[in-house]
Amino acid sequence: MDMKILITSGGTTEAIDSVRGITNHSTGKLGKRIAETFVAKGHHVTLVTTKQALKPKASNLLTIEVIDNVASLEQILKILVPKHDVMIHAMAVSDYTPVYMADLEEVKQTDIDTLLHTKNQETKISSRSEYQVLFLKKTPKIISLVKQWYPGIKLIGFKLLVAVSQEELLAVARESLVKNQADLIVANDLSQISGETHPAFFVKANSVTKAATKEDIAQLLYNEVITND
Repeated sequence: MDMKILITSGGTTEAIDSVRGITNHSTGKLGKRIAETFVAKGHHVTLVTTKQALKPKASNLLTIEVIDNVASLEQILKILVPKHDVMIHAMAVSDYTPVYMADLEEVKQTDIDTLLHTKNQETKISSRSEYQVLFLKKTPKIISLVKQWYPGIKLIGFKLLVAVSQEELLAVARESLVKNQADLIVANDLSQISGETHPAFFVKANSVTKAATKEDIAQLLYNEVITND
């Protein structure tokens, strides 16, 4: 059966001004591999990714949508999610977006609430000051919105932590599984990822499966989607 697969990959960037931004470091290599696996098996794939991320070769089964920040990601996914059978959300999404950048002296002399409702007017914020304070605002958790947009979609999320115990990693993955009504969470630890080596746990409500490489992850995801369709 030909399935419509929605995949996100790469890392979003939140602009501070026209030349600076806060970026999540993600090459998009894993998302690329996952997309290639489904395309090779004859499934239609929509890959939502970023300009800098690695991308598969062109195919009549592949559609690529390029976004930059969380706002543009939310906007396009709200449209795409209801049109797909499966979503594999592997993108590194920014947790915060800049609100206002101010000179330290301005911060000392101004009410914080006022600063939080102020926007920078400059195209490029001046770098004359020795110290600047950057105010950030939490972005929406995109994965938490997916089932609101389309309750029937099969949702696979990713959880990345750094240098934690296996117990903590699995606990956080299980929490995400329940909180976001996901069907599967792929949990991994950045400190253990290097090149093709990519240890990960496939966490479901009643089982945990381990993968060792990016190829393992892509193949296991394919098997999970097709076997449980």
